[in-house]
Amino acid sequence: MAFSMVASHSRGKSAADKIFGASAAANAAKAKFGKAAVTDATIGAILDDNEALVCLPTVEKVFRSLPMPDIIAYAPIAGLPGYLETVIEAAFLNNKPEAYMKAVATSGGSGAIHHAIWNYSEVGQTILTSDWHWDPYRVLADGLLRKLDTFEYFDDKLQFNVQSLEKKVGELLARQDSLLLIINTPAHNPVGYSLSDGDWDAVLDVLKKAAKNDKKITLFVDVAYLDYSGEKNACRAFMKKFGNLPSNILVIVGYSMSKGFTVYGMRTGAMIGLSSDQAIAEEFQNINQYTSRATWSNINRGAMTVLTTIYKDKELLTQLEGERDHYYKKIKERADIFAAEAKAVNLTTLPYIAGFFLSIASGNPEAVCTKLHDDNIFAVPLAKGVRVALCAIPAAKVKGMAGKIANALAAVEK
Repeated sequence: MAFSMVASHSRGKSAADKIFGASAAANAAKAKFGKAAVTDATIGAILDDNEALVCLPTVEKVFRSLPMPDIIAYAPIAGLPGYLETVIEAAFLNNKPEAYMKAVATSGGSGAIHHAIWNYSEVGQTILTSDWHWDPYRVLADGLLRKLDTFEYFDDKLQFNVQSLEKKVGELLARQDSLLLIINTPAHNPVGYSLSDGDWDAVLDVLKKAAKNDKKITLFVDVAYLDYSGEKNACRAFMKKFGNLPSNILVIVGYSMSKGFTVYGMRTGAMIGLSSDQAIAEEFQNINQYTSRATWSNINRGAMTVLTTIYKDKELLTQLEGERDHYYKKIKERADIFAAEAKAVNLTTLPYIAGFFLSIASGNPEAVCTKLHDDNIFAVPLAKGVRVALCAIPAAKVKGMAGKIANALAAVEK
């Protein structure tokens, strides 16, 4: 091995992100052929019909109205007190469970995942998520000296595979005393699936059964796409199920402002701990605040103030919700076009309910994405298929995509 200055646990690691790689290829094609000739399905952010990055008008208005000290001053390590109170309201609305709840501000949703891995799994342990997942879960686990294992998200009928989840939970708890399980719902990235009430009942039954053996179980629910997953209370109704759980099951809701407030680069979020035991909830707040100090210190004061200002003003909140609904419907329109055309050409997608992305299974996703470049279509190759970012593609460019993807699959996998 070549001489290296880095510590042994960091040696050989690099961040070759497939999403940003696919995006770079799309940008090169735009420079060569012109933006109008390229369909860029790589971007995980909302673009309007002119392919311009969207900022919700109410968010921009409130941010630009902030006094300069609210933008540039340090915030408390745990987060602004008003933000910590209000972010719980924003996350749950009318669906608070019967539980003790504490919030800690984080550097986006990624920061919440980082803290959960560091504080609720042991070095060298294995954490669990679904086989279809946001790839940085694995990077975060690896960077924090953990392993990542997966259960099969869907069975052969394309229904949520609780049997696979139960099997993996049992296998991991047979060799470790605690387990961190990450579930991304509603509007899963990269599939667009949302767990049903029945799915959630089955998941919680598995965890409660496993917890009877005095194992410690932490359920991290990644709700990054919550505000674009349906009617605001209907898509949060599952959260009531997190009440009155055994004290050795901790639920953490990872909340992000990136999508719901279209402030992707401001890196503002929160982790909300829910427990039937008050002492565990207080421990959650203390230890994660400590980890923030040991990682990034404090986060973006201006973005926290934006959320608090909007949710404390009914008129502003009504405006914000209307703007979100507009783009939720726009993404749904794009998804409906794709679904109708996919059905017409016998292209099977993974079960899509809502959200920024949908996915198509493939045995050779890299080759499929490369083949799509012939049509100037750029998507993201994943381990088990191809991700299409509906949030970023105007309806006019969605038309015809399903047929071209079907042709690419047929050409590669014949």
